[in-house]
Amino acid sequence: MDRRWVGLDGYEVVAAVRGGRQVLRVRRHGWMVADCVSVAEVARLVDLADLCEVIELPARRRAEVPAEAGTSSHQG
Repeated sequence: MDRRWVGLDGYEVVAAVRGGRQVLRVRRHGWMVADCVSVAEVARLVDLADLCEVIELPARRRAEVPAEAGTSSHQG
């Protein structure tokens, strides 16, 4: 699974490979800003404290049999 961080003002940081070397690609609103070779380089462009890692949750499996609607014990 790829790791991705998003921040304020549309910033996104993802791991990428450029010229056989791993870089941290910084994008803003989908447009590439820079390929950084260190976290320090990323920090010159984006406040690291504003970044949050995006964690993809596994998709829920569909139930084979649809659940039947019932009555709630809270209804009077």
